[in-house]
Amino acid sequence: MAIIRWSDRPSAWQGFEELDRLQQEMNRLFSSYTGERIRRAVGFGVFPPMNVSEDADNLYVRAELPGVNPEEIEISVEGDNLTLRGERRLPEIQAGVNYHRREREAGRFRRVISLNTKINPEAVDASFKNGVLQIILPKAEELKPRQIAVKTTG
Repeated sequence: MAIIRWSDRPSAWQGFEELDRLQQEMNRLFSSYTGERIRRAVGFGVFPPMNVSEDADNLYVRAELPGVNPEEIEISVEGDNLTLRGERRLPEIQAGVNYHRREREAGRFRRVISLNTKINPEAVDASFKNGVLQIILPKAEELKPRQIAVKTTG
């Protein structure tokens, strides 16, 4: 009978530790190649964050767009896709300033959301307040529930 010490026993986490080490090494290689740091945050590249909800008559999209000029936001509906485009500009980096943390990025963005129902594109309404864009997408009339009257004969 072989005696195996606890420290010699392979851990279920060893594979994940190796994958994490490999990812860190790849991030280091890419950051040295591009001169930029690679973010490991959850949801990397997903801007703006959005919430999509619905009721019987409408779909509602709320997008957080701090620092974005509302006149530069483009909203379009094509088929069952809603596309949101724009650009967030941040103040120029001043010479001699060192950042301790820089999480807000600037640049162009494009989000495409697949809608789960047909909408009436002619009646879409959008408003912008306190850095939050709200888009109201009325559902197509043929999808709304209808009350059917029962006729009596006799």
